[in-house]
Amino acid sequence: MVPMKRLIQFTMALGIIALLAGILGHLALTDIYHAETDLSLEWNVLRACAVIILVFIGFSLFTLKRALKTL
Repeated sequence: MVPMKRLIQFTMALGIIALLAGILGHLALTDIYHAETDLSLEWNVLRACAVIILVFIGFSLFTLKRALKTL
């Protein structure tokens, strides 16, 4: 089993990465809004950002569940 402190640190790191993914997603959506010529990179960035955010949500819920068990 992974110690609780390690899980919390990993979840916090994922939170920072998810925050950066949100910023990159905003930039990609701005390019899509301005109708750039080739939007394949922007759509791939949005897909990657969605995966990062979903992983962060999953680990957050898992960590909270483990924290509730220990209380």
